[in-house]
Amino acid sequence: MDTFDAIATKLESREYSQKQVPAEVKKKVLEAARLTASGMNYQEWKLILVQEPSRLKRLADDSTTGKWVASANFAVMVLMDQKYNFVMLDAGRVVQDMQLAAWNFGVSSRIFTGFNNELMTKDFGIPQGFALTVVVGFGYPAKKVIGRKDRRPLSEVAFEDRYGQKLKF
Repeated sequence: MDTFDAIATKLESREYSQKQVPAEVKKKVLEAARLTASGMNYQEWKLILVQEPSRLKRLADDSTTGKWVASANFAVMVLMDQKYNFVMLDAGRVVQDMQLAAWNFGVSSRIFTGFNNELMTKDFGIPQGFALTVVVGFGYPAKKVIGRKDRRPLSEVAFEDRYGQKLKF
C-alpha cells in the first residue's frame, strides 16, 4: 500500500474479528517500531508483545481506558526510558510507524494511555527507569473501517509563512 494511501484510509477500531494475525505480520509491526527514528538516535524504547488471551485480559483489567483491548488479537506495550525529555515524541513516532505497518496488511489498531501504573508494572515486569507510555491493540477489524475521515480542510490547519495567511496552492 502506498504510504499516503495508508495515512488517508487508516481509521482506528476497537472491535476485532476472531481471525488471527500471522506471526510474520506481528514481527513486521515490531520491526517498524525498531526502525523508527529517535531523538539523538537513542532508541530508548522497549516493547512488550502481548498476545495470549489471558494476558490481553490482564492488560484490559489493568487499564482505565482500554477495556476493549481484551478482544484484540495482540497488543504492544511501549515502554520509554524516562531519563530523556523527548520520550513522548518518540513514543508517538513508534506508535505511528507500528500502526501504518499493520494497516499495510489490513490490520487495524487503537491506542490507550489510561492504566494503573502499579498494576501494569507488577503484572508485566516493567523494569525500574522505564515507564509505560502507551498501549496499542491490533487485530483485523470486525467491520469495514476504511472510509471518509472526518477531518478539517487543509485551509483551516495549515498556513503559509505566518499564522492565518492562506496557502497559495
